[in-house]
Amino acid sequence: MNKIVRDAREAIADIQDGATIMMGGFGLCGIPENLVDALREKGVRNLTIASNNAGVDGFGIGKLLESRQVRKMISTYVGENKLFEELVLSGELEVELAPQGTFAERIRAGGAGIAGFYTPTGYGTLVAEGKETREFDGRMYVLERGLTADFAFVKAWKGDRWGNLVYRKTARNFNPMMATASRVTIAEVEQLVEVGELEPDQIHTPAIFVQRIFQGSKYEKRIEKRTVRKAGAQ
Repeated sequence: MNKIVRDAREAIADIQDGATIMMGGFGLCGIPENLVDALREKGVRNLTIASNNAGVDGFGIGKLLESRQVRKMISTYVGENKLFEELVLSGELEVELAPQGTFAERIRAGGAGIAGFYTPTGYGTLVAEGKETREFDGRMYVLERGLTADFAFVKAWKGDRWGNLVYRKTARNFNPMMATASRVTIAEVEQLVEVGELEPDQIHTPAIFVQRIFQGSKYEKRIEKRTVRKAGAQ
């Protein structure tokens, strides 16, 4: 039951070119920073990454875009990454955009073994192009497929050697559902504790969904700030 690995490098040792990876995070919060850095160092390519955001320039998934390791992004919000825009417009990067709620439900469905579901979100827009539609009680719905991956990278506040995880505040975001929807879930945690130290009722991701865990380090924990005027301006 001891799932501890030495570090991020060991945790991703078996990831090969062409892998599909889910990455937790919302904006700059809850990002598996150590795993992203290890993946860039390993140099695997042609990756498909499912993540709410596409990172920002020079941070998070943005680092993998810089090194041209990503072939396709499945995301909901990509507006803070200039390089992402350039790669898409030049044809170097494929993108599949999804409404945020639909994206979350696709992952939840994948983790629950549900092949697909109908949602009214996106009907009559580009989101629905090429997808089956159906009427229910006078309203049109779009068929969306459940989403799964080869690996999931999740970031938690605390975890034990069995792989039980606790997330802190907004860092909880997409991490728990992604842990259920992959073949191999790798968790990096800020604090690695002994079994029994976590309050059972407070565990967000049970150990059954986690295959590898390690204690991360040197987290930047960036904060998003909205700037509306230059400093010192009246």
